Amino acid sequence: MNDTGSRRWLAERRAWMVEDQLRRRGLVDEAVLAAMATVPRERFVPAAMAEYAYDDGPLPIGEGQTISQPYIVALMTEALGVDGNGRVLEIGTGSGYGAAVLSRIVAEVVTVERHRVLAERARAVLGELRYDNVLVVHGDGSRGVEAQAPYDGIVVTAGAPSILEPLLDQLADGASLVIPVGARRRSQTLRRVTRCGDRFEEVDLGGVRFVPLIGDEGWDSRRLTSP
Repeated sequence: MNDTGSRRWLAERRAWMVEDQLRRRGLVDEAVLAAMATVPRERFVPAAMAEYAYDDGPLPIGEGQTISQPYIVALMTEALGVDGNGRVLEIGTGSGYGAAVLSRIVAEVVTVERHRVLAERARAVLGELRYDNVLVVHGDGSRGVEAQAPYDGIVVTAGAPSILEPLLDQLADGASLVIPVGARRRSQTLRRVTRCGDRFEEVDLGGVRFVPLIGDEGWDSRRLTSP
């Protein structure tokens, strides 16, 4: 297949992914669906795996990390409930795909990655695709990025042992934190926590499986071990 044919086939796969994996499974936010239909996921996976970019599952991206399945990316993005004027913090840049999707919906994305190699690679791909409203930060995402706070939404793409206080502190009033939480390193419950003045409202969004969130406020500092 030549380059033109490959691009056309991947575009068809992307459109199928939106209809079959997302809309059919109950996702309804048109801004999220449009973003998922626009961002080329194949650019955020290893070249040898481009043909699998729109399969309904995660893919390895190096450094022991994965790019989440499209449905989970869309679900978490929809759960944030953000609009075009917001600033969103993403914890766990990975390949940069989630940040790219968010960048099509909100005004500004700050995304943090602890693996320098992944941060640099994501920064390069986002730059090539001209997603200029994304700031990639190399650092410990478990502490958030206080300098850019408050945020109109925070999404965490790794499993935390608990809901992290530094992230709650960086939420704007009315904003939500979407985070996988669980006492086991690779089995969590996805939760949405919304700031309502001085209190927080929490909603359970179902079971998920993410790599563990490593950092001062994550698994390392608590010295927890589990399967």
